[in-house]
Amino acid sequence: MSNMVDCLRHSVKGARGWTVPPKQSTTFNSGDLEIKMMDIKGKTVVITGASRGIGAEAARIFAAAGANLALLARDAERLSDLVEETGGNALAFACDVSQPGVMAAALQKTQEHFGSLDVLINNAGVIAPIARIEEADPEDWGRLIDINIKGVFNGIHAALPLMKSGGGGTIINIGSGAAQNPLEAWSAYCTSKAGLLMLTRALHLEEGGNGIRVLSLSPGTVATDMQRAIKQSGINPVAALDWEDHIPADWPARTLLWMCSQDADEFLGTEISLRLEHIRQRAGLI
Repeated sequence: MSNMVDCLRHSVKGARGWTVPPKQSTTFNSGDLEIKMMDIKGKTVVITGASRGIGAEAARIFAAAGANLALLARDAERLSDLVEETGGNALAFACDVSQPGVMAAALQKTQEHFGSLDVLINNAGVIAPIARIEEADPEDWGRLIDINIKGVFNGIHAALPLMKSGGGGTIINIGSGAAQNPLEAWSAYCTSKAGLLMLTRALHLEEGGNGIRVLSLSPGTVATDMQRAIKQSGINPVAALDWEDHIPADWPARTLLWMCSQDADEFLGTEISLRLEHIRQRAGLI
């Protein structure tokens, strides 16, 4: 196991022994970003799982760049605080992404309020159950699939006609390296991320020629509440990583902003890995 842990740490730190610096402030002017990006000002961005972690950081980044926001999550209080923090130019929907009717209503209201739906970031996801297959609760296993795959499908299904009516849009799914290799006690999570990667590819195949930009981001291990749950489980090499091995949540958030630009068009239909140094450079992180 020690060799696998070392490999994971190496992938987080980079090929040259690079280490993650202290978390930087997300207060910035969009014009100061040293990345090529579209003018997001005035565009409407929907973020699921927006109450914490990558989703909350993405809300801050996109708000600072001048976007209109629709923030979706189950925690109404956290969403309310985030709307206030980001300046108030946001709608908050306390909802469950696994419910298709609820998702459709939220996106419809977003378009009606702001006049467009330009970007959908499917970030909502869960890690539990962390359990070996024989010991996993079938209902918990199915619930993860409902959120991690069906929830993304629900968002995409609702967004497509709205985006097409406006001339196109960008859909970004949050993937994972877990799509590529199984990990002990992560059967549900790995299965969901593998399925999500295929959903990304299928969406690009069907809609890439219709003005819909489709990408996936595999952020690597990120310093969020999910990593705390993984650490607490004590199972598999990811749980053995030290906290300083994880990248700060604003890194994938800033990468998402870059992915909305034409500079990322060469990656359409694929999953971008933030473990790769050249991707970090392209996104303006290093």
